[in-house]
Formats: sequence, structure tokens, C-alpha cells
Amino acid sequence: MPVPNPSSSQRSPTTGLLLGLLITLAAIVAYSAYTTVQLSGLRKLQSDLVDRNRKDSLQLLRLQNDLNTVALAMRDMLDASGPYPLIAWEAQFARVRGDLDAALHLEENYAEVHRTPEQRQYLRQQLAQFWDAMDRMFALARDHKDAKARDQIRLSLQSRQASLSTAVSRLLVENNEGEQQAALQIEQIYDRVQRQVYLFLAATLIAIVLTSLYLIRSNRSLFARLATLSEQRSELAQKLISTQESTLRHISRELHDEFGQVLTAIGSLLGRVGNQVPPDSPIRADLQEVREIAQSTLNNIRSLSQALHPVLLEEAGLESTLDWYIPTTARQTGLTLHYEKSGRPFSVDTSAGVHIYRVLQEALNNVSRHSGSREAWVRLNFLSTALQLEVEDRGKGIIRSTAEPQSGGGGIGLVGMRERAELVGGRLELLQSSAQDVGTVVRLTVPRERAEAHGG
Repeated sequence: MPVPNPSSSQRSPTTGLLLGLLITLAAIVAYSAYTTVQLSGLRKLQSDLVDRNRKDSLQLLRLQNDLNTVALAMRDMLDASGPYPLIAWEAQFARVRGDLDAALHLEENYAEVHRTPEQRQYLRQQLAQFWDAMDRMFALARDHKDAKARDQIRLSLQSRQASLSTAVSRLLVENNEGEQQAALQIEQIYDRVQRQVYLFLAATLIAIVLTSLYLIRSNRSLFARLATLSEQRSELAQKLISTQESTLRHISRELHDEFGQVLTAIGSLLGRVGNQVPPDSPIRADLQEVREIAQSTLNNIRSLSQALHPVLLEEAGLESTLDWYIPTTARQTGLTLHYEKSGRPFSVDTSAGVHIYRVLQEALNNVSRHSGSREAWVRLNFLSTALQLEVEDRGKGIIRSTAEPQSGGGGIGLVGMRERAELVGGRLELLQSSAQDVGTVVRLTVPRERAEAHGG
């Protein structure tokens, strides 16, 4: 199966994601700047126009109210039958004049933004002329010229008061129109901001959708490539395991057949030669010693042959092989192994038995080399639907033992055990021992239809 080229089949999504992030950030910054400008304009419009216009209108109403008070007072002054002389009204007009001056002063401050200096000066000049005429009228009254004073009120003051009232009313109308225009502008700003919010939300949603689709597409492509690589790795691992088993089987047979036969023949020849030597000859003792060395070497070769590929699996099956292997391993490694069997035994296929045997080998090797424990429990459970093998120790635990540098090939060993479990359709689990809350349980579960020998 051809291996896909990473540079051509799968591009990293980092560039696209960074570009999308930059575009999104730029859109957020631009929208934030736009919103800030709009809100700043709205705040300025409300503070410089609306609020000032409202305060200006209040002062204009105050001016209008004072002018109405003056108008009523002048009407009463024209009544010659009144109980008070004209000069008696001077104190009241002085109070009204002070209030008018204060209101006009405040009104000019509020109106300086939306009214020209000429417009503000016009009202002050008109009011000054009115008070000048009022002063002349009171001067006539103090000279006891009430008739001329009333003529002054009738001919000059009332027209000036009416002119001032008209000017104030006109300013109030202008303020009302300004408020309406400001309200319209505010409404337009809100509408624009609202439209921009909708557009920004729509653009954001589109960006999210496009980014999500891009991520989904990239992830699907990446997972498809990972699945392909995983399948290729699994096939390679299976081929390596198959090649390993074939090689070990060949070496085991060569050791057992060739070297075993040679050493057996040497032992026989030494035995025959020893029988021909006199019993008291020193050579007889030397021949016996050489014969014992040959026999010991033969036993070691047979043990090594069984370790490489237990012929007992093919001859007697998995259960008998484990009955021989576990005590042998206990003697060789110095471990205390507790072997337990449960359930009703059934015949195990040789190919599946080889993988189960190798998993047990690797598990006991990890206990001996990495766990720090000198005791382990091996359980072979014949279940109704599966064959289950468990190896439990009370050592450091799988996380520590596989993470330390001295664990050597523990990681590779675990990968090999998992691959062998997959080859027989089983499941390998690494669990924490429940007995003392320390240690590890390696559990291999193989479905019975995959483990059981055909016709067995």
C-alpha cells in the first residue's frame, strides 16, 4: 500500500486558522472603532445639544414668565384708578429685572454652542433698551408726571415688551425644532449602530461557520490519514510479529533438532567410550565429566528452544504449556508466581495460543524487570464467551514503571502486547491492582470463537 505524501495530501490548518483569526480580529477592531466613534458622537450630541438645549429652553421659559409678569404689571399701572402710585411699582420691577438678567446670563451660556454671538447680543440689546425706557418712565413718575409716564408705558414699553416676548417665543420654537432634529439624529445613529451590529453578528456567524467547516474538513482529512497510517502500522506490526515468530520457530527447531541431536550423539558416544575404559582409569572420570557437560548443554539448549518457540504449544496446547512455563520462569527469575485456573477448559488454537503465550512472557518480563515486586499472580480463566489471562503484581504501577528511564523497552513491549491482542481479535487492558491500591493488572481477553481451535 503506497504511503501518502504528507506535504501533498494533508496541509496544516494552522495558516488558514491564523488568517481567519487575523481577519476576525481586524473586523472586531474596525467595528469597535466604528461603534466608539458613533457613541462618542451620540454622547457629544446629547451633552452639547440636547442637554444644553433643554437647559436653554428652561431659561427662555423663565424669561418669558418674567416678561409676562412685566406685562401684567404694566397693565395694572395703566389703570389710573388704582390705589398705588406708579413709583410704588419700582421695587417689583427691580426684582423682575434682577431675575431677567440672571436668566439671560445663564441662557447665553447654554446657547453659545448652537446660537451665534449676534443672536445672543440681539436679545440683550433689546432687554437693555426696554429697561432704559422703563427707567425713563419711573423718572417721570418720580417727577409726579404720571400722565406722561403712562403714555411712555402705552407708547413704548408695551411694544418693547411684546417684541421681547416674541423674540423669546421664537427662540423657544427654534429650541423645540433643534430638539426634534437632535432626536432624529439620535434615532438615525441608533439605527446605524443597530444595522452594523446585525451585520457584524452576521459576519461573525459566517466566519464561525466557515472556520468550523474548515476545521471539520481538516480534521476529517487528518483522521482519515491517521486511520490509514494506523492501518499500515498495524499491518506492518503483524508482518513483523509473523516474521519474528517464523524466525524464532526456525531457530528453535534448529537448536532442538541439529544441536540437540549432535549433543545427544556426543553423549551416547561418550557413554560407549566410557564403558570400554577400565573402571579404575582416570580417563573414565574425565569422560563422565564431559558427558555431564554435554547433557547440561543439551538441557540448556532445549530450554532455550522452548523459550524461543515452545513446541509444547503444538503438541499439548496452551494450558499444558503454561503449566510448564510458569514454574520454569519462577525458577529462572526468582519470582514467586501464583498460578490459578478457573472455568471449563477448552482447546485453544495454536496460532492464538502463541500470541497469548507471548503476552504472558512480556507481562512476566515487565514484572521481573520494572515493577520492583518479586511476587505475581497469573490467572487463566476459561469463560463461556472468552478466554481471559491476567497477570497481577503489587509493584510500582504501570504509570511509574513505564515512565522511568530504566524501564528500557517497556513501551515497545506494551505496543507488542497490544498488537498481538489485535491479531487474535482480543482486548488488552492495563488496570491498577485493587488489592492494595498499588501495582498493575495486565488483562488479555480473547473471544472464544477466535481462541478456540476448530473441531477442538
